[in-house]
Amino acid sequence: MQIALKIDVDTLRGTREGVPALVRALQHASAGATFLFSLGPDHTGRAIRRVFRPGFIGKVSRTSVLEHYGLRTLLYGTLLPGPDIGARAGAQMRAARDAGFEVGVHCYDHVAWQDFVAQRDAAWTERQMRLACERFEAVFATAPRVHGAAGWQMNEAALTLEEQLGFVYASDTRGTAPFVPLIGGRRSRVPQLPTTLPTLDELIGLDGISADNVHEPLLERTRAPGSTSHVFTLHAELEGMKLLPVLTRLLGGWLAQGHELVSLATLCGTLDTNALPACAVRAGTVPGRSGSLACQQL
Repeated sequence: MQIALKIDVDTLRGTREGVPALVRALQHASAGATFLFSLGPDHTGRAIRRVFRPGFIGKVSRTSVLEHYGLRTLLYGTLLPGPDIGARAGAQMRAARDAGFEVGVHCYDHVAWQDFVAQRDAAWTERQMRLACERFEAVFATAPRVHGAAGWQMNEAALTLEEQLGFVYASDTRGTAPFVPLIGGRRSRVPQLPTTLPTLDELIGLDGISADNVHEPLLERTRAPGSTSHVFTLHAELEGMKLLPVLTRLLGGWLAQGHELVSLATLCGTLDTNALPACAVRAGTVPGRSGSLACQQL
């Protein structure tokens, strides 16, 4: 079975510190992966608005946000100006690419996208996506091929824009298997490779699961043959820092089970996209994560 590793990079600190640590860990495991970068301002501190979202306080208390992100990052965009990630950490982004890993677009402004895209119109969405693509091209001197939405937040305009902006495939959603989105009743040209496994931060603190043993329930899910592929999302700010030891155990466990750890590009290359099912993308919920997410509807 192939397990595609999708790495969301949300912050300046995650780009500068988490990405290099993950590159080393992945190289040690001979694993492929896709790094998806936030390319504009780091406004992490503005996420305080989510305090009123159902389930948010519970998640924060379980996963030690201050410990993982650091005080300075949590002040960006409020008491401290939000630094420009693409301008200040382009070298770390290019180093991941130069190490042989796939790179793509996560977003321009992570907090703005995650908090507002589900309610905003096509013009707002297009501006955010074009800013991200323009900054990606400035950093990497090439157009992006893969998009993975911040916080698994999308709207129909964003799905349409992925076609217009030339994305070849995307991983914006939660679901069970690769599919083609239905947009206004037609099949999109951009297949979706949804996140199929729970993230570490969704599991920690539930049913006796800790940061030390959180790899065990994930390995149990992938122990028996069944699905031909999975997509696992990790974060540079979590698995690239405090959770790096448990990620190392998880990668080793997957290799011991005989799975191939690959990039989204490699996984997409194995698919007959014309044969993929067409599914709507609708708001849904995922255990352990607050708020609604863009989910595959079967």
